[in-house]
Amino acid sequence: MKQPITTPRAPAAIGPYSQGVRANGFLFLSGQVALDPASGQLVAGDIRAQTEQVLKNLQAVLEAAGSSLTAVVKTTVFLGDLNDFAAMNEVYARFFPEAPPARATVEVARLPRDARVEIDVIALAG
Repeated sequence: MKQPITTPRAPAAIGPYSQGVRANGFLFLSGQVALDPASGQLVAGDIRAQTEQVLKNLQAVLEAAGSSLTAVVKTTVFLGDLNDFAAMNEVYARFFPEAPPARATVEVARLPRDARVEIDVIALAG
């Protein structure tokens, strides 16, 4: 059985998908880009600002599901430019200070809304 997860504290889905889904004791969160949940607009700023907003959006979906960033077991980071890796990693490390999750990071040709970073998450359900 699967249960969709939604929260107004993260950007609404811009297509036929859920912000997250609870299934078999896990949470599968859709990729988030740096959209401000209130305005629906991409946040201004560099890769650091965008990474911070992405992780706040993911945190909001996790909290809506009764979970948290500490329960994240796997992330995938999609970067528009792999040269942004070090700066993204600085911000990412602040959100996962202990026992960080497994991760893959890839460079992609383009992201929605021409964002610089997108991250998706698999976590333990709360």
